[in-house]
Amino acid sequence: MSARLRSSSRTLRTAILRSVSRSFYLSIGFLPRRLREPIALAYLLARTTDTVADTVRIPGTVRIETLKMLSDGIQGNASREVVIEQVAALVPLQKNAAERTLLHSLPDCLEWLDRTGAADRNDIRVVLENITHGQMLDLRRFGNPVQVRALQTASDLDEYTYLVAGCVGEFWTRLCFRHLRDFASLPQDEMLALGRRYGMALQLINVLRDTGNDLLAGRCYFPEDELGAKGLTAAEILHESERFQPIYQRWMEKAQENLVCGMEYSRAIWNRRVRAATVLPALIGARTLTLLRRAGTSALHQTIKVPRREVRGLLLSLAITFASRKKIDAIFHMAKP
Repeated sequence: MSARLRSSSRTLRTAILRSVSRSFYLSIGFLPRRLREPIALAYLLARTTDTVADTVRIPGTVRIETLKMLSDGIQGNASREVVIEQVAALVPLQKNAAERTLLHSLPDCLEWLDRTGAADRNDIRVVLENITHGQMLDLRRFGNPVQVRALQTASDLDEYTYLVAGCVGEFWTRLCFRHLRDFASLPQDEMLALGRRYGMALQLINVLRDTGNDLLAGRCYFPEDELGAKGLTAAEILHESERFQPIYQRWMEKAQENLVCGMEYSRAIWNRRVRAATVLPALIGARTLTLLRRAGTSALHQTIKVPRREVRGLLLSLAITFASRKKIDAIFHMAKP
């Protein structure tokens, strides 16, 4: 790797990564370098595709076309220059300065990807293919922000949470088994299954937390058949939040069940630093679910987030206890309602 590329990749995984992530940047600091680099690169590429998908100042059809072109570029199936030029046209449309910088950094990200080892590069491409597929499905399903549309079935929601996050749990698992000797006490197949459910839990928590804002943007991730059984439409949820609560509570219970898989996954990891990085999202997720339950119906009308000081407190606790299994279990059970 050239000195210039080493310098640009260092900037990407430090300053730029820190600017576009809330807790992930803190978590990734626990990882050994051989894991930190491919995981940071995959995250930056996923945030880039997410930024393209969320550029609301252009029509959905244009976003889908640009996202498809960007996906082809990541897969090595399109001219890098054409991809960079098309994405660069979106830079002035970003209100967030960090996201403008991220899109500007696409050439360095793609070059970094080209210089990554073949096995890691292939895994990055597989996970990004799933993520961009999920993002494009989202744009097709919710193409009209004026009309609130719901997913049809629970299977549609499971598919969505797998494509944008469950596959990340699988990606993390494959990298760790490749790069770490004696990564876990459980076999790879079991860790892949647990990692998949863990990732799906984290995305489902995002869905639960963002329900109100999603509805205002015309998106309802809760199944139409479940709403219909309660005599509700997606457009009525914000005004009929009490009637919606049983559905909301049921999906919170599913998220909690899958978070338990994340704890089982984390406890199986031998390396304490990797265990700390892996378990942090589960601990934040459990605390988020508690805050959502406490907020009740008002959760649909406000932004619920774990305060940054609490996240830093969790990090400190993990660091000073070397992410002991006893300690992470205690934190998880304290966070539960």
